[in-house]
Amino acid sequence: MSLPSPSAAPSAATPQHVPAPGPAPATPLPADTALEHDPANIVRRYTPAASPQPYDQRAHAPGFPAGRPAGPLFLPVVDLDTGGAVAVEVIAESASPAVPGVAATVNGVLAAAREEALLPLVLPIHAAAVAGGSAGLASLHEAMRMCGRRPREVILAIEGDPVPAERTALLSGIDGLRAVGYLIAFAGLGTAALPLDLLADASPYVVALSADLVARGPRDPRRGALAESLVRLARGVGAHVLAPGVRDEAQLAAVRGWGIRLAQGPLLAPSDWRPSHGYNRVHVPLPVPEAAAPTAALGPRVQELLLPAVTLPAESTAEEVVAVLSAEPSITSVILVDEYQRPQGSIDRSRFLLFMAGAYGHALHARKPAGRLADTAKIVAKTTPVIAAMQVAGRDNARVYDDLVVVDEVGRCMGVVRVGDLLRHAADLRPAR
Repeated sequence: MSLPSPSAAPSAATPQHVPAPGPAPATPLPADTALEHDPANIVRRYTPAASPQPYDQRAHAPGFPAGRPAGPLFLPVVDLDTGGAVAVEVIAESASPAVPGVAATVNGVLAAAREEALLPLVLPIHAAAVAGGSAGLASLHEAMRMCGRRPREVILAIEGDPVPAERTALLSGIDGLRAVGYLIAFAGLGTAALPLDLLADASPYVVALSADLVARGPRDPRRGALAESLVRLARGVGAHVLAPGVRDEAQLAAVRGWGIRLAQGPLLAPSDWRPSHGYNRVHVPLPVPEAAAPTAALGPRVQELLLPAVTLPAESTAEEVVAVLSAEPSITSVILVDEYQRPQGSIDRSRFLLFMAGAYGHALHARKPAGRLADTAKIVAKTTPVIAAMQVAGRDNARVYDDLVVVDEVGRCMGVVRVGDLLRHAADLRPAR
């Protein structure tokens, strides 16, 4: 599982980056665009001077400090297995948060450029803006061009509750963004009014759980079960899963238990973390080892007791089986297999020869398919322990001592195991008195 490689991001030395405002000398843009697309003008274009507006509500979700730093919020996406930051989410202000648009997304691109963030970006975007079509996204494409960002380095996290009537438009907008090169994500899974079948239709690259679900899941078994089911769903549609707002080790342990590898939150990085600080690796607390539960002694796997199987094609006649059994007295069974070596039936030596030796037995059965006299094979996987194999052997009282047929991962016959061998190894498992 891997997000876009940070190496694919623009180089810090590339003159296309928008420099940080201030008295420091700015790196010039190309001559043909320096005057027309001054970085300060871009900022004024999308963030008009006005009274401060509320931040994105996800920044105030459980797990974030009440006093967040001024300006955009940078949240590194951490790979819990390596401790490396594989992406950075940028949450910036929007001039009109009540009106869905791409202003906050554009401001996130500009903020990342000022910080010279080389990691792939995760940028929130409202579902209504995506459903509105390409015309409303022109400002985002222009900001990406001016900041030297390529779409394949950006994951657009769709937020908000999609309107059912705009489902087709939303999917069309997602297809358009994906065609340009953007990666698609859905945020707030678990509490957002997001139809789950929309995930199957949209095929997102990343799915971010709700921060509230991450916060309450470790203490609430029902929400924990919900989180596990959502993780399984995300994996089923081929998406990575991100756990936001991890603030303590109990939540981190729960996230690991759910099988999530990507996370972000105050436990992993401080609220004032910036890409420009150059710290792309964070400290991930090690999981507390749980006391190993006592396990019952189940014995070795049947693969260790395997004996070669005598096999014949499933269409073989009874006369051919008699010839095989007569040639070697030590053969206890014959396994009938198809063209892929999958067992189709099992012939026990004793019962089969009794049939053939009975009145008119040879005349009745010799030239007919041996499968008429075969029993259903008792099949066990090669990893089955001795105790479990004995349970399979004992399911039919009339065939307790029939050989078990051992198969591999695709159901092909590997050999047989005799019940006598199972009994001997099971007796060795009895504790000494």
